[in-house]
Amino acid sequence: MVNLKDLNPDASAEAAYGARLRSAREERGWRQDDLAQRIGYTGRHVSGVETCHKSPTRKFSIAVDVALGFVGTADSFEREWRKIKHGVLLQGFPEYLALEGRAAEIRLFEVGVIPGLLQTREYAQALDDAAADRGVITHEQADERVAFLMARQEALVRDVPPLLIAVLDESCIRRPVGGPDVMKAQLQHLIDFAAQPHTTLQIAPYSVGEHRPFNRSVNLLTLQDRSVVSYVESETQGHLDRELGSVIPMVRAYHHLQNVSLSQTDSVDSIHHHRKGTP
Repeated sequence: MVNLKDLNPDASAEAAYGARLRSAREERGWRQDDLAQRIGYTGRHVSGVETCHKSPTRKFSIAVDVALGFVGTADSFEREWRKIKHGVLLQGFPEYLALEGRAAEIRLFEVGVIPGLLQTREYAQALDDAAADRGVITHEQADERVAFLMARQEALVRDVPPLLIAVLDESCIRRPVGGPDVMKAQLQHLIDFAAQPHTTLQIAPYSVGEHRPFNRSVNLLTLQDRSVVSYVESETQGHLDRELGSVIPMVRAYHHLQNVSLSQTDSVDSIHHHRKGTP
């Protein structure tokens, strides 16, 4: 099958995906039908993806990576698909995710919303649906984001799960998301989370005031070799750091945060109180 339509990779993320797919295919001297045969699709489907008449899927992207030898490389089409579906990932986040999946210990701090690893599907869906309503992402992308988050949570369910420590600013449990039923279920999920043997949950109350050391999302990973990695994220920027000179102060600040936060028992009592008070 031959399609001579000119492609404009600057038109959109999907257009860039399609243009790169055509370029990689043509570099190998393959027709669309040739690639299609190797990945289990039709030439018409390949043409549709190249020309943006069809959106790429994760399954399609993985098959393309296998055919082109791009699995696990910087040229991976699956990686590009994730950027399309979940928005352009902040710098450092893809590498962070890879490390998170095999970390021995995960420490989290969040302000304003429940951190992703502790969200229920309904809570996450409400957040992403709201983003779609604002036009930040499409509703299809919202569903993909939720599915991606659920897969990320499932990756931590293993025979020897990581120690998971979460400190939440009080605003996380006070801010209503998704309506009363969704919020009640989310707060119960936090209570259930705290009851697990490999978890710790603390609330940093408003009374901590200026003594709270962080004002944005913080993630600290302890890897199997005992090295520590930090990932700090704002609305528009993400930063992954392995340098001891900057990571160790983050670890010390996190310990300080735990010291000024409520104990787990008091934190769970506070969550129970807010759950009962949810209309």
